[in-house]
Amino acid sequence: MTDLVDIQNTPDKRNIPLAKVGVKNLNYPVKVLDKENGTQQTCATVDLFVNLPHDYKGTHMSRFIEIFHRHKDNLGMKQFLSMLEEIRVALDAQRAFGSMSFTFFMKKYAPVSHAESIMDYKCTYEGSVDSEGKSSFFLKVQVPVTTVCPCSKAISTRGAHNQRGIVTVTLQNESLFWLEDVIEEIEKCSSCGLYSILKRPDEKHVTEQAYDNPRFVEDVVREVSLALKSFDKCAKPFTWFSVECENFESIHNHNAYAMALSQ
Repeated sequence: MTDLVDIQNTPDKRNIPLAKVGVKNLNYPVKVLDKENGTQQTCATVDLFVNLPHDYKGTHMSRFIEIFHRHKDNLGMKQFLSMLEEIRVALDAQRAFGSMSFTFFMKKYAPVSHAESIMDYKCTYEGSVDSEGKSSFFLKVQVPVTTVCPCSKAISTRGAHNQRGIVTVTLQNESLFWLEDVIEEIEKCSSCGLYSILKRPDEKHVTEQAYDNPRFVEDVVREVSLALKSFDKCAKPFTWFSVECENFESIHNHNAYAMALSQ
């Protein structure tokens, strides 16, 4: 068989290093950690990159896919960094970067009828590794919640306006923690969590629970921050976190927003 020319391995003389080269929007089935079942199957959208020195013409795009495919059934937080390190070494790069966005499914029971259903949450891994052994990993999760306006409740004689909101938490930690535990803490900090199935007794319960726990976006962000600072379901405290809340206002044609960073 005739040898095929590998243009990517030829030198480049333009003297311009590239910060990132790689693949984007790779859709792939993966397995992530699940507290109840060990792992769960889901689908991810993946971006994978390495840096490219000034004298390299290109990188080997197929190797990103080959390595990711080998890791697809074991992509916990630590395993994600191991996968990036394998990419870095295989492509002879100083740094490797990656993100993986996926839907995480969690079983929930209605508060009164205990009807079983599944809730979905948008999650993202973001990580990097380098040739000096330094690494970083962030987990982002978006949790939909209900919020009741404290001001509306205080001034109205017939109820108070409420809306759905999204709490986005980004976490950094070296020790294992369960995504389900974080989601439950976030929901406790809102007026009320959401459910896929609610019977009439459940609807009465969540409506009254939300009314009894009014929250501004500022309240939600501060309550979640306090919960993360005192989070005791992992071996070490979170080394860094950010908390955002965005309410899709029901009486305004704009959204309300607040954000806090760990101190």
